[in-house]
Amino acid sequence: MSVMVAVSDTPEGVAALAAGVAEAERFATDLIIVNLSLTKADTSSIPSTLNFKIIDREGREDRDPAEAVLDEIQDHAVDRLVIGIKRRSAVGKALLGSISQRLLMDSPVPVVAVKVGIQGD
Repeated sequence: MSVMVAVSDTPEGVAALAAGVAEAERFATDLIIVNLSLTKADTSSIPSTLNFKIIDREGREDRDPAEAVLDEIQDHAVDRLVIGIKRRSAVGKALLGSISQRLLMDSPVPVVAVKVGIQGD
């Protein structure tokens, strides 16, 4: 078993990484980080006792982010995917098309969706 987390350089990505670490620790398994940003992933919050692997995108012309994550799920026999999600307006929900929406709908494994809290929640 392994846990995969899709990480971007956003608050949602930070929350997803924290949740992915917690899931990997909970199941005593490895963590696979798919870095969707074009900068180096910050792994300073990952405990030294946790085995993890980072898969970086190679540039803007690299695969579509959702397709990249779905491909990596197949390539690494992942049992769970962790993603960060944003709050969306009614119009945003109607238009969909987001990476997280595609991963929720198309992932062949269970998805843990983490929402970043905002003041007033």
